Amino acid sequence: PPHPRPHASPPPHRRWGLPAPLAPAPEHPDRRPLPRAAGPGLLPVVDRVPTRDKVVFLTYDDGAEKDPRFVDMVRELRLPVSMFLTDSVVGPGYGHFARLRAVGATVQNHTLDHTALRGLPYAGQRAEICGQQNKLKQRFGVRPTLFRPPYGVYDTTTLRAGADCGLSAVVLWRASMQIHDLRYAVGDRLRPGDIVLAGFRGPDQLKGTTLTEMTTRLLRRVQEQGLTVGRLEDYL
Repeated sequence: PPHPRPHASPPPHRRWGLPAPLAPAPEHPDRRPLPRAAGPGLLPVVDRVPTRDKVVFLTYDDGAEKDPRFVDMVRELRLPVSMFLTDSVVGPGYGHFARLRAVGATVQNHTLDHTALRGLPYAGQRAEICGQQNKLKQRFGVRPTLFRPPYGVYDTTTLRAGADCGLSAVVLWRASMQIHDLRYAVGDRLRPGDIVLAGFRGPDQLKGTTLTEMTTRLLRRVQEQGLTVGRLEDYL
């Protein structure tokens, strides 16, 4: 019989530090009606998705962290991730996010300048949100459908401006990845449908770890809790 090749590469999950392969998300997502918006002409606000599927959703903010290995990780693990990008933070780095899109990541709106929107007049909020819609459309040829306000702060004017810029929901989060562990807004574990803020720091705040290493830790937590990762856009 042929001898096994001495350098057969390990399976992707092993290569990225996971104990087992990530379970695939259900082929037919269990989509339920979103929470009602607070009023006509306003976006609904979600921090978790109503679903019975055992999935959580990974979202990354700003675009400061451009770890090239993260592109390989997303490709090899077929990891569905949503990137909420801020133009002033991404700067000349849009090529990195084009590579992420090419391996299946989605790109969403996180304003032009990372300004705290709450309390700003409508014209200012609209300029921040629509301006980034236009930037991302120019860059990638598609208009985002989801919006995350910087710092998670917003007001009714934000919900109106976002709707007027053609978005469909404001996306907050139920848990956020710290350097070594998760911080939960509610309870002490992930629940199906939770939206996770997985990455948002620039290299200076990562304290020597990388976005890829942080994501491995997060995926282990997700697996330990009997969940897997779904594509947010399949459910919203």
